[in-house]
Amino acid sequence: MVSAEIMQESKRANPGKATILALGKAFPHQLVMQEFLVDGYFRNTNCDDPELKKKLARLCKTTTVKTRYVVMSDEILENYPELAVEGVPTITQRLDICNKAVTQMAIEASQDCIKKWGRPVSDITHLVYVSSSEARLPGGDIYLAKGIGLKPETNRVMLYFAGCSGGVAGLRVAKDIAENNPGSRVLLATSETTIIGFKPPNVNRPYDLVGVALFGDGAGAMIIGADAIPWVERPLFELHTAIQHFLPDTEKIIDGRLTEEGISFKLARELPQIIEDNIGDFCNKLMKVAGNGERDYNNMFWAVHPGGPAILNRLEKKLDLSPDKLNASRRALEDYGNASSNTIVYVMEYMMEENLKVKKEGQGDTEWGLILAFGPGVTFEGILTRNLIV
Repeated sequence: MVSAEIMQESKRANPGKATILALGKAFPHQLVMQEFLVDGYFRNTNCDDPELKKKLARLCKTTTVKTRYVVMSDEILENYPELAVEGVPTITQRLDICNKAVTQMAIEASQDCIKKWGRPVSDITHLVYVSSSEARLPGGDIYLAKGIGLKPETNRVMLYFAGCSGGVAGLRVAKDIAENNPGSRVLLATSETTIIGFKPPNVNRPYDLVGVALFGDGAGAMIIGADAIPWVERPLFELHTAIQHFLPDTEKIIDGRLTEEGISFKLARELPQIIEDNIGDFCNKLMKVAGNGERDYNNMFWAVHPGGPAILNRLEKKLDLSPDKLNASRRALEDYGNASSNTIVYVMEYMMEENLKVKKEGQGDTEWGLILAFGPGVTFEGILTRNLIV
């Protein structure tokens, strides 16, 4: 695992190291129960293909998702019936809906996070904004800054179309900002909606049904900063070491294109296998950067973006993890679906619950862990993290 010197460190964060100081989340009002999704989706898209319906029903069971929040509603389809029609240019309508929706969710998640942080919004010095669900100029960072009342001199960074790895990529960027700007406080906000890619079923696009069965909407937020103020801020996790790695010649494995009909995604069948084949080397590399190459992964906690059950199952098998190690990821997938960049925030919240549960049961205190996500590229994001919750 990590070196003995690092392991001997107290629960107090290391001076100058970035920490997560608060978490927040928000969702649209529409809650979808997985058991009712198939009939609703085929009704909304005026499709009666029995074979496609059976296929989606099977996928809904295998994803392990039980509930999800979505922006899409009967009211939106009444106002924009063309969204459910094949071959109609609808990018303008989709962006009108998405741009407003992701801004509102990002505002609500940020406000939730800032409230938990306990300091005024005027103390935020930097903003990192992440989304793969909008496209405009100026970007969503400006509308979020205005919506929560950030001061005009707040330094902003946007990460667009980073997909499922966007949340951890944003966390890596926020860590760098916090550690290189003493006294800074960084708001990381992520916001996503599937309306940008909503389409009717088509026999020529069977992979679309995977997205219908798996993806959800929402927003997440974190406050990141170094050298927490005693009695004012409560650091939750120390972000010790962060790395990124892309796999050459895999850019078609997660393929997304913005077209006249919205965004079209193709997830290759090989994706879980590719992650399984490379996750061991990536984790080893991250541990070596931190000063130790030993592998004792069952003595660590795991906050993994749940791209789908197949990815979690293969990672668990490859690293020989005990079944409970991915509980937080599986719970997030079950309750929210794969909400793209947001999902790591939900995983981290569940991870806090899991760590406290282990502690209460007298099973020791899991201090060190890994935050992982996988996105287009294929890109691996990883952060070696310390649990600071006493």
